[in-house]
This record gives sequence, structure tokens and C-alpha cells, in this order.
Amino acid sequence: MTGFTTRPEIRGTFGVVASTHWLASQTAMGVLERGGNAFDAACAGAFVLQVVEPHLNGPGGEVPILFWSQSEKRVRCLCGQGPAPGLAEASTFRGMGLDLVPGIGLLPATVPGAFGAWATLLRDHGTWSLADVLRPAIDYARDGFIVVPRAVEAIVAVRELFEKEWKSSAAIWLPGGRAPRPRETFTNPALAATYTRLLAETVRTSSGRVAQIETAMNFWYRGFVARAIDAYYTNEAVRDTTGERNKGLLRYDDMANWGPTYEDPVTRDFGRWRVAKCGPWSQGPVFLQQLALLEQADLKGLGPEDPVFIHRVIEAAKLAMADRLAWYGDPDFVEVPLKPLLSPEYAAQRGKQIGERASLELRPGQPGGKAPRLPDLVAAERTLKRSDTRYGIGEPTFAQLAKEEVFVGDTCHIDVIDRHGNMVSATPSGGWLSSSPAIPELGFAVSTRLQTTWLDDGVPNQVAPGKRPCTTLSPSFALKDGEPALAFGTPGGDQQDQWSLVFFIRHALMGMNLQEAIDAPAWHVDHFPASFWPRSTTVNKVTVEGRMAPETVAALRGRGHEVVVGEPWSEGRLSACARERDASGRWILKAAANPRRMQGYAVGR
Repeated sequence: MTGFTTRPEIRGTFGVVASTHWLASQTAMGVLERGGNAFDAACAGAFVLQVVEPHLNGPGGEVPILFWSQSEKRVRCLCGQGPAPGLAEASTFRGMGLDLVPGIGLLPATVPGAFGAWATLLRDHGTWSLADVLRPAIDYARDGFIVVPRAVEAIVAVRELFEKEWKSSAAIWLPGGRAPRPRETFTNPALAATYTRLLAETVRTSSGRVAQIETAMNFWYRGFVARAIDAYYTNEAVRDTTGERNKGLLRYDDMANWGPTYEDPVTRDFGRWRVAKCGPWSQGPVFLQQLALLEQADLKGLGPEDPVFIHRVIEAAKLAMADRLAWYGDPDFVEVPLKPLLSPEYAAQRGKQIGERASLELRPGQPGGKAPRLPDLVAAERTLKRSDTRYGIGEPTFAQLAKEEVFVGDTCHIDVIDRHGNMVSATPSGGWLSSSPAIPELGFAVSTRLQTTWLDDGVPNQVAPGKRPCTTLSPSFALKDGEPALAFGTPGGDQQDQWSLVFFIRHALMGMNLQEAIDAPAWHVDHFPASFWPRSTTVNKVTVEGRMAPETVAALRGRGHEVVVGEPWSEGRLSACARERDASGRWILKAAANPRRMQGYAVGR
């Protein structure tokens, strides 16, 4: 299938990169051009993303990574999702009179896992030194980068909070007492100084590539970085969504005792494809559950904008997301019935619940005959009524510059394939500039991912010390005929495994090339409690791009869907890299990126 695209699908044989920011894509491709492999390139690009998309991720955030190493010949997951602090008991929050973990401030912090995950990937699979990989990020932080409009909107949205309460953030993001202007050159000298000191201390105390990476991780989690975070979270009380000033729970020991972990991904076959996702500490299996349900729905002969296709995808998402709420959690702490959830028998049973009309109920299933346990969603609604929402909600909420409107931000993504066949798919997030105050001497904020947990006893995603919160972050990887073939993903919180799924079906089943599948009109459904504070529950709301055909919108409404028509280019933030053999058996590399907001770019040769 061919059609209009905003850009060409990038093709080459040497290497390809796609990400949510052109500077990260350029940086990663530059690493490939200078002899680095996909792991070196992904790490360098990711550190740049932390600088140039500070409203969407940062050094104090987290990242799940899926990758294929040609030396190991298998897909692996590297978990950079930090756990809850040792002081983060459900009873601690309930004792403060809370029904939910707050969305911003110090209380919802998790161990910042991003640096450890990227450093581990570089140590174990890269070839470059940490100094060379960090150099582009340091240069942008010190010498300046063009600040994108969305970052400005994030700063403007929380300017009052920064000026009145979070003075350390104001010092970085309101230099000279004013917010930056879109496309203005901006610097973060405090972050540049942190990385410069880290490298100087590392070189001073160790030698050799691997030893220096390990030393840097030690300084980060057991040295001056960890001590600065510990001091701030122990001693400072800052305003958060409770309307009060609270100290944090994160401590030195939480960081010193943590490290990223390698895991086998969860997989499911779909025709000639095998899709790999992170485990049920992420929402990744939601993607696989939807695939299983859609196999029952028979998509053959349906077009990419056929209302029947869209209806069936929407209804599959509703069922899978209900199961996420009822069953997903950190498998190191709770028993997640993943095998039954992904079984053909369960898919057949659940598939019978997809009818011709829109479902109006939140319907978790009973895998293995077990009864679901849901959190108290009424209590979550009470939280919003008595909380201070002037400064935003959990995931970054931005004020538009041109009109009085708020909207929720998202995160980042990067994909890389090198000439050797190594592949990386990663979705960095957390440590948003608007989520918690910047640590003054470090120049960055710490993740607030703990807000995605519940306080209710008996639910799998209840907060507990050392337990990973169930994250929305969900990179994707797929093999075709047993060969690694596709790395892809998107920002978007609860939308990630909706937008990614539609992209994959359009590419894998309907024959669209990468750019066509990204550019085609997209949608998402809200039919579950949101993952981010204040966890409001919406039912049967479908948001479609304004480019969707009016007759398609009418057909969806005719099936009972509450359809909201958004802006023409408003749904999806996908990036993707792929490889396939041509007629001669040579590997051809391909890449594409989201054109929406003119920020994501794909490059390659």
C-alpha cells in the first residue's frame, strides 16, 4: 500500500536512527558515522534527549530498553525503572490523610534509574568511553540548544510555582526572571557542571573504559549525586499537589542498593512476526493482549481507516487496559497471571465480549478463574476535589501560549540500528522539569513515577518499599521470520500501547511502509483510570485526529462511541527503525519519525 507521506521513509545500508528530537537523532547518527555501534549511539542520543527535551525526561528519570545484540542473538530487556524508596509504605501516605500518592513534589519519587540503565548498556554492549558518549549532551547543556515550544509551554504553566515555591527550578528555567521564548538558545550550566565533575572524578580515580563506566555509576548512586539528592529530599519541604509542603522519602540507601536488571521480554506471535515487550511492571503486555484479541476479531480485508477496524481496535484496548488495572504489577512482589492473560483460550473468551456496539463498562477478566481486585476509584475522584491543582497534575500539564487551554505532555523515544544488525528501542521519561524541584547543585529533577501506584490493600500495583511502580513506558521490538526486524515506540502515557499497536498492524498486516503507518490518521481511547495523578476515570471516550473522514467519525458514533475530534495532527508520536532483506539478500535499513509538531526526525544512510 502506498499513499501520501509528510516525509520519505529513510533507507540505507549503514545505519539508521529515529527519535523524538532532531538533535538526538543527529547525535546518534554521528556516533554511527564515527564507528560507534547502536548501543553507543543510543546512549549518546538519550543523554542529549535529557538536555533538549527537559520537559519530557531528564537525568533523574527512568528508562526501559529493549535491544538485540548480534553477539548474543536474542532480544533482551534492560529495566531502568527505579523502585519505591524504603520509606514509601502505603500506610505512610494514608497516615497523611491521602487516598493517592501525589503527582508532583518530593513524595512521589522513585530511585532515578535512567543513568544506571544507559551506563550499563554502554558498559556491556557499547565500545565508546563514557566521556565520548556524554560529550554532546555536555556541549548542548553548556553552550546552548534551541528550546522547543513545548518546553516553553511547560515552563510557563508552572512559572508561578517556580517563582513562589521551587526556587531551585526558577534558577534554571527562569534565568534572569523570565521564561525562555520558543526557538531561543537555552543553556543548563548546572547540569553541564554535574556531568563534567562526574567525568573528572571518574578519570581521576579509575582507568579503562569499563572501569570508568562502573566508577561513574558508583559516583552517581553512592557518591556526590546520591548525597545531594539525599540531602535535598531529607531536609527540604516543598509544596505539592496536597497543597502542603512535604519532605521526600527518597534516601541515599535507596540509590546505593539499586541497580538496573536484565530480563527476558514477554513475547507473542502474530503471523510471521514475534513481538517483544517489557514485563508486567510496564504496560507492555497490553500490546500483546490486544494482538491476541484482534486475531479473534478477523481484520483481513479491512482498511487502515475502516470504521469496523477502528471499532474492533478500540474495544480490544478497553479489555486489555482493564486487565492492566486489575492484574499488572511488579512480578518480583506479586503473582501476575501473565501466561493465562496471553493464552489463546483467554483471548477467545475475551474476544466474545467485543460486540458491534461500544462497551460502556470497565470489564477486567478472570484469567485462570481468578477474580479481579480493583482499587477504590471513587476515592481517587475525591482526591481531585480537595487537592491543589493550580500547578498542574501528575504527568506534565502544559499551558498553551496562544489560548487558555491545558493539555498533558508525554515523554521521549529513540530507535537505532547499526550496520552489524544491533538494534535498540528505548522510551526514556521522568525527571520532568515541572514534576519536582531541581536539585540545586545538580541541575535536574527526580522522577515522580510513584504516582502511578495505588494505596489500596490487595491490588497488584500497590506501593511498597523496593517495588517498581507499573509504568506506562513501553518500547517495542519485533522479529520477522525469526530475524530482528523492527524497533519502534512512542511517548504518550496511557496511549503508548494504543498508538504503537495501530502503527504495527498498519505496517505488519496492511503493508504500509514505516512513514505511511506513522502519518496515517490516529486515535486513542480513554476507558480506564488514568495512570497519572489524579487518576481520574473516563469511560468510552475516543479522540480522533481531525483528518479522520467525517463518514468514519459518524460510523463510530453510530456504534455508540463518544467521539471527540481533535486537531488534524494531534495523535501519536511514533518513531521506528526496521531492517529487511532485498531481493539479493542484502540487509536494507529503514527509519521514519513522527511529523507532528515538527520535532521528531529519522536519519540514516
